[in-house]
Amino acid sequence: MLNNKIKMYRAAKDISQDELAKLVGVTRQTISAVEKNKYSPSLELAFKICKVLEKVLTKYLNIIKRKYLFKLFLSNNYLNV
Repeated sequence: MLNNKIKMYRAAKDISQDELAKLVGVTRQTISAVEKNKYSPSLELAFKICKVLEKVLTKYLNIIKRKYLFKLFLSNNYLNV
C-alpha cells in the first residue's frame, strides 16, 4: 500500500481528522483509514486531501499509473503465450 504522510501533514497544519473529513466531504473514519493505509482513496479524494494539505500527489499518481498499466497488460492477454 501507499506509504502516506497524511497524518504528519495534517498535524503540521493543525487540522484534526474531523476537520479534514468535513473539508473533503467524507467521514472522520475514512480519513483515519486512509492514514492507517487500510483504505486507498479514490483519485478524486486524494486530490481533495492534497489540496487542503497543500501537497502534491506524485507517489499516488505513480501507483495509479502502474496499476493501470498492469490492467492494460492483463487485458491484452500478454500472459497467454
